[in-house]
Amino acid sequence: MKTAVIVFPGSNCDRDIAVALEAVTGRKPAMVWHRESELPEGTGLVALPGGFSYGDYLRSGAMAARSPIMRAVSDAAAKGLPVLGICNGFQVLTEAGLLPGALMRNAGLNFVCRNVALTVENAQTAFTSRYAAGERILIPVAHHDGNYFADAATLDRIEGEGRVAFRYAENVNGSARNIAGVLNDAGNVLGMMPHPERRIEAAHGGDEGRRLFEGLLELVA
Repeated sequence: MKTAVIVFPGSNCDRDIAVALEAVTGRKPAMVWHRESELPEGTGLVALPGGFSYGDYLRSGAMAARSPIMRAVSDAAAKGLPVLGICNGFQVLTEAGLLPGALMRNAGLNFVCRNVALTVENAQTAFTSRYAAGERILIPVAHHDGNYFADAATLDRIEGEGRVAFRYAENVNGSARNIAGVLNDAGNVLGMMPHPERRIEAAHGGDEGRRLFEGLLELVA
C-alpha cells in the first residue's frame, strides 16, 4: 500500500508516523510538503502527524488547515480515501472542516504526556477492525490542546451515529464525554489525540497501536 505523510512547518512527529507506516506496510511513505497541491498517484492512505504546525500560532492546526495540500486531502477524503490525523493532525482535520468539533486547551492547563487507557467504542470501522468492541487498550498521549469540544447536539449526533471510535477510560484532559477519537460521517476520516504510532512493537511496551495500521492495510491492500 502506498501511503503519504503530510509535513507542515513545525511538525515533529512526521518521522514517528513514517517509521510506523513503513514497519507495517513494508514501504516508505511519501513525505508530502504542505505547499504541494497534489497527493502522489496511487496513495491509499494519508496521515497527518502530530507536532506543532506553524508553532500553534493563531489556533492549533488553523494555519495548516489552509495549506494547499489540504485541498487535495479534502477532495481525496470526499472520494473515500482513508485519512488519519493524530494529535495536531486531529486539530488540522477539525479546522479544515473534515471533522466536527474543536480541540481546546486541556482543562488542567498542563501538557499531558503519558500512557493512557482507551476503550474501543466502535470496532466496525477501517481503523478499528483489529480491535474488539469495548476492548481496553493503552496508547500514549502528548498534548496541551487535546480537550475535544462540540455542542450538545453535535455530540449526541456523533454518539448516535457510532462515530466515536475511541474514548478515554479516565478524565485525561476534560474532553467532552472523554472522547479520544472521532470519525467523519463516511467513516474514512479519523482524528485521534493519542499516538498509536508510538506503540507498535514490544520495545514500546506493547503493540496496541500497530493493529490500527494493520486494519487499514488489510482494507486497502
